[in-house]
Amino acid sequence: MAIPDHDIPRAPRPVNPLPWSVVLLFLAIAAVEIVLSLGARGIIGGPGSVGWRLEAIRSYGFVSAVLHWMMEQGVWPLEQVMRFVTYPFVHGAFTSAAFACVMLLALGKWVGEVAGAWSVLITFFLSSVLGALVYGLVTNDAYPLIGAFPGIYGLIGVFTWLLWVRLKASGDNEFRAFTLIGVLMGIQLVFGLLFGAANTWVADITGAVAGFLAAPLLVPGGWSAFLRRMRRD
Repeated sequence: MAIPDHDIPRAPRPVNPLPWSVVLLFLAIAAVEIVLSLGARGIIGGPGSVGWRLEAIRSYGFVSAVLHWMMEQGVWPLEQVMRFVTYPFVHGAFTSAAFACVMLLALGKWVGEVAGAWSVLITFFLSSVLGALVYGLVTNDAYPLIGAFPGIYGLIGVFTWLLWVRLKASGDNEFRAFTLIGVLMGIQLVFGLLFGAANTWVADITGAVAGFLAAPLLVPGGWSAFLRRMRRD
């Protein structure tokens, strides 16, 4: 007698599937980096492909001077405004893109399972946009802002908020929730001192703050849970 499919026990999956938004962001970052890396090595695109990365940075990176110009002139051309959402997908080197992908997969999976796939996407772009905006307003760097890290720091902000609420509810020291951000910023400071300081930390910190503040609205039941925690104090 045939056994119905629904009665057949299924082996547990060794790895839980990633949220679709994390896969989408990962593929976008990886695809751009693969093309730029292959072009830099002359494997695709011919001799002109060696300059693809610089051209991508010039065309899609976020530039503080462009923001100041748009604000002064009161005009917002689409090809310039789009830099707010295109710069996270261009990196300065393969190692930077690879590190961003690893962090995205780890944090995106965790946040996506708790808050949902759409929350990952919203957090990533909200943090990227606000990170670029604050970076453009407070710095005058000539070199464009590039890389996915402001958006990834936004996911760290959501992770920090969730951990903060959990520690607060259990009576533990809630400031432990900020350890990850502190460690990462410390590493970034060391690299800045060793290889030359950069103001990209402004965008990263802004992204983290944006993710932390947006978390109660993005996590299902997050706002009500936050209010309950605060009322108990």
